[in-house]
Amino acid sequence: MQQQNNAPINNSSLFGLASKVKDYIQLIKFTLSFMVVFSTVVSYLLAPNIKFDLLQVLLLFIGGMLITGSANGINQILEKDTDALMKRTAARPVASGRMSVTEATIFCVVTGALGVFIMWRFFNFQSAMVGLFSLFLYSFIYTPLKKVNSISVLVGAIPGALPCLIGWVAATDSFSAGGWILFAIQFLWQFPHFWAIAWVAHKDYTLAGFKLLPSDKGPTKFTAMQTVMYSALMVPVGLLPHYYNISGMVSMWVVLACNLFMVYVSVLLVIRMDVKSARRVMFSSYFYLMIVLLSLYADKVRV
Repeated sequence: MQQQNNAPINNSSLFGLASKVKDYIQLIKFTLSFMVVFSTVVSYLLAPNIKFDLLQVLLLFIGGMLITGSANGINQILEKDTDALMKRTAARPVASGRMSVTEATIFCVVTGALGVFIMWRFFNFQSAMVGLFSLFLYSFIYTPLKKVNSISVLVGAIPGALPCLIGWVAATDSFSAGGWILFAIQFLWQFPHFWAIAWVAHKDYTLAGFKLLPSDKGPTKFTAMQTVMYSALMVPVGLLPHYYNISGMVSMWVVLACNLFMVYVSVLLVIRMDVKSARRVMFSSYFYLMIVLLSLYADKVRV
């Protein structure tokens, strides 16, 4: 009889715990953080002196997730009022009031500090400092700048691409060419990717006061042409991993094909100027990054 009385209490506690865990997963934007850390890990493994070590990969993944999750959490704290205005973000834990600003702040400070410590203790000081700089730039420069000027996309592309450099520096303890090439690939990729998202979610972003498209008139031909321009710039940059002997000939052709496809879908956006075409650019960019990074690693030049 005692067990029957305790059952509802136990179930309620488990439900509360599950809800809290779900809130923290939302706070760190787990899917986005995973994608970011994925590029860190692959960039680390692409370094010439590195062989796959499960423990090191796990430590890098955890450190990266903690730093990235902290930045995403701070972003939600600072944007809680604007998140509440947008349908797709209103249910976030801080915006909805399920999590207090104090709780979220403590969580972000602890996770950010722990992530930087892991990078310093198990890799090197330089990678830890780049991680800390990335966290600061994303949280406290890019986030408030989104309401000021569309140059925020350019600023935000820097911390968005730094995970590649962090991975390379963690492996080599240097800022050599390979890290900057991987940084450049991910840096340029973000423009068609993010402008496509801003095109699709333009009404929501406008309601929240975000200025993210390159034209202050919204989704215009100028915006679409900018998407083509940055996609085209990705073509020569994509050849550099082979030129610098990071990866082989096969991956060069794979990356070239991916870059030309991004140019193609961006040109379609210029021609059609509709949400369907913008959504095609957005989804193509998701697959692009995964295919490019994995092909570079699969075809890594092992010395």
